[in-house]
Amino acid sequence: MTRAPGYTRHRPGHAVSPYRPAALRLCLPLLLSACTLSSPGLPPPGGTPVLARQVHAILDAPALGGTRWGLLVTDMDGQEILAIDPDRRFVPASNTKLFTTAAALASLPDLSDPDRAGGAAVRLVPHEGGAPDVALIGAGDASLSDRPDCRTDCLSRLADATAAAGIRRVHDVMGDDRLFPDERWGPGWSWNTLQTRSGAAVSALTLDDNVAALSVTPGSAAGSPPSATWKDGETYLKLDNQAVTVGQGKTDLRIERQPGARWVRLYGTIAAGAPPEILGIGIEDPADFAAWHFRRLLEARGIAVEGGSGAWHRPLTLGDDANAPPPSPLPPAPVLARLTPPPLADDIRHLLKVSQNLHAELLLRRLALAHGTGSTAQGIARRDAILAAAGVPRSGFSLADGSGMSTYDRVTPRAVAALLRWANRQPWGPAWRQDFPVAGEDGTLAKRFAGTALADRLFAKTGTLNATHALSGYMMAASGRMLIVSFFANDVPPDVGRSTAAMDRALLAVATAE
Repeated sequence: MTRAPGYTRHRPGHAVSPYRPAALRLCLPLLLSACTLSSPGLPPPGGTPVLARQVHAILDAPALGGTRWGLLVTDMDGQEILAIDPDRRFVPASNTKLFTTAAALASLPDLSDPDRAGGAAVRLVPHEGGAPDVALIGAGDASLSDRPDCRTDCLSRLADATAAAGIRRVHDVMGDDRLFPDERWGPGWSWNTLQTRSGAAVSALTLDDNVAALSVTPGSAAGSPPSATWKDGETYLKLDNQAVTVGQGKTDLRIERQPGARWVRLYGTIAAGAPPEILGIGIEDPADFAAWHFRRLLEARGIAVEGGSGAWHRPLTLGDDANAPPPSPLPPAPVLARLTPPPLADDIRHLLKVSQNLHAELLLRRLALAHGTGSTAQGIARRDAILAAAGVPRSGFSLADGSGMSTYDRVTPRAVAALLRWANRQPWGPAWRQDFPVAGEDGTLAKRFAGTALADRLFAKTGTLNATHALSGYMMAASGRMLIVSFFANDVPPDVGRSTAAMDRALLAVATAE
């Protein structure tokens, strides 16, 4: 690990001294073992004794037995206040997004300007023996939309431009996402999430977050099927409605889609009189999805489509490896029209506030594209290099994706705290902090800490995955001092919120004591 000049690693509970007599070195471990409060469930915490006992009592509750806790609280200069296993590796879940967004802010230029490099475009491609194909080309934009309420970055504008160019007939409508290799899901993603909004496939050509929304309303009577319709007139996916309205009981609706299928099975129950339920279904082939939508828009403008719609993908090759030399730049192909999306800085704020997985994955690929082919491996290598150069301990993080959906991801609380401390010193650091969810106010912390001493005073990224909860960021203590916190719970038993409640109580104890 590279350390700044004069850096001395401080271990909780040990004073730093250039000399310690041999007798004291022998006796000190015995004294510590006799005086430190501990229990089978948690390692001895470092920190002031009273605060350590408070936090220990909260986290060692019997209902949370088996949970692995990791916690590090420091001041803004790195002085430890409280530590529990700060060098142990934990599944970070969406705390991974801290690493991805920080690397982007540190290395990508002009993030506050409109994203001219990322806009989708349309061009004509010769087709043998007839009308040309029209290609909808993706460039990594996360905000392209075909929703009725779209105001900026709208797919309809490309359809308008195609019609305005005098095009009256095309053969096929093709979605082209070959800017990135075809890596739709990250290593270590759980298969059961791939049909959900959280696991929507990644593509250089993304439309409406690569999600189709299904609205389900109770039927007229118990035993009748509910009304289930695709929102915004969406018919790309087909529906098999096997759900039932029940007179009593709770709503429990579920969806099932087999890999590669366009059919979605809706099953379960919805209570009579319940409000509509909105279910998001992740799209498997976003480029094909976008092309299908674009074809409908062209036909609505009087452009005849002789063939159908489909997608062009680029298979992964050795040239996409992390250590592959950068490719030779290709001359830009002429286009009929190109959109200019909003600034990437706006999207970073959005993805941190609501924890948008797809947008984080696209940002990782944009990191890769700056010096390579846009592959996941190259994005990871670029992110790792940026953060290691910033002083984040390289042994403290191993990340397989950009969003934290991967069960392979591991970080230590100390590495996250180092990242937060470094970011605070950067020109973009204050704005990045404001992009985090705010306790009791917005994003994924809107319903946590409301009415407590940390409301409006905790800025942190949350994380949730199978048996995992995380929270890392900046919090203002009762004294007015700003602190850095990185907090993880892994191997959590089924608890219906008990672990996050314990985390919240522990942080409130720290904030009150400091």
